[in-house]
Amino acid sequence: MSGLPVTFIWPALLWLLLIVPILIALYIRMQRRRQRLALSYGGFGVAQQAGGRGFGARRHVPAIFFLIGVLIMVAVLARPQMTVSLPRIEETVILAFDISGSMAATDMKPTRMEAAKTIAKDFVMRQPVTVQVGVVAFSDSGISVQPPTNDQQAILASINRIEPQRGTSLASGILASLDTILKQTGQTPIDSGDFAPELLPTPTPLPKGTYSSAVIVLLTDGENNMNPDPFAAAQAAADRGVRIHTIGLGSASGTVLQVNGFSVHTQLDEGMLKQISQISDGVYYNAQNEDDLRAIYANITPQIVIKPEKMEVTSIFAGLSLILLMIGGSLSLLWFNRVP
Repeated sequence: MSGLPVTFIWPALLWLLLIVPILIALYIRMQRRRQRLALSYGGFGVAQQAGGRGFGARRHVPAIFFLIGVLIMVAVLARPQMTVSLPRIEETVILAFDISGSMAATDMKPTRMEAAKTIAKDFVMRQPVTVQVGVVAFSDSGISVQPPTNDQQAILASINRIEPQRGTSLASGILASLDTILKQTGQTPIDSGDFAPELLPTPTPLPKGTYSSAVIVLLTDGENNMNPDPFAAAQAAADRGVRIHTIGLGSASGTVLQVNGFSVHTQLDEGMLKQISQISDGVYYNAQNEDDLRAIYANITPQIVIKPEKMEVTSIFAGLSLILLMIGGSLSLLWFNRVP
């Protein structure tokens, strides 16, 4: 029944439709009996009333309403459902955190990493249950810390586990995030540990402007200093309709930060982050402080998508059946002073 506009949760109960021919046969038999009864009276006026011939085809109208009502009531017992396209907020958001050593800098209080985590957790708490959030951490490699879920406590716990590590590989963060999305949707993941674009099977790129219900939010405070190529990784996401929003922490002019007693020079490569976002049709944001970061996360809102889904419509069919039965009964009482 998958090809029908209406399907049924308990289709076996549709066998009850076999009672419909029985009801029709009983109705025909009843009509013939009334006709014989009318003829037996012999009086012309009495015969017309008993046989119903004086009412013409109108005498069958209440019975037709009753029959259709019974048909729909049987469908109600089988629990009908329809595939409808409804607008709803539904998205998969992957929060990809740069965990390079410079994220331990204290120009954001208490550190860049802790400020980013606090504001990200606030972002998670504001999402509706239809939004699934995953967490990825990347430095010289990328790892999925939390698969996409709407369990907010699990997401918050995974964010709390993130700690600063080593260098920065933007491609590793992108590919680990993309792999997480592909696994969730049952697609073949990309081996981010051995990423060579020319050796990978190239998917048929989606038409420009076509997006899946997934987005990557890539947060970093440094410049890319490791392979693989972040632009190729961004293109791999774009070909699959996944947008990448990039958030740059700090200044493009560069600064020297004190991290665990060491002087560390960090410089934000805004040009690279802007190009990564542009390739995937995402947006680049710059955050100089905690307030900037909070405003950026507030601006990243899930999109409303039109998603076909099956919905049980038993109550609608039951209401329609009741209306038809009431119409049939009312007409019968009004015209013939009886219920069919």
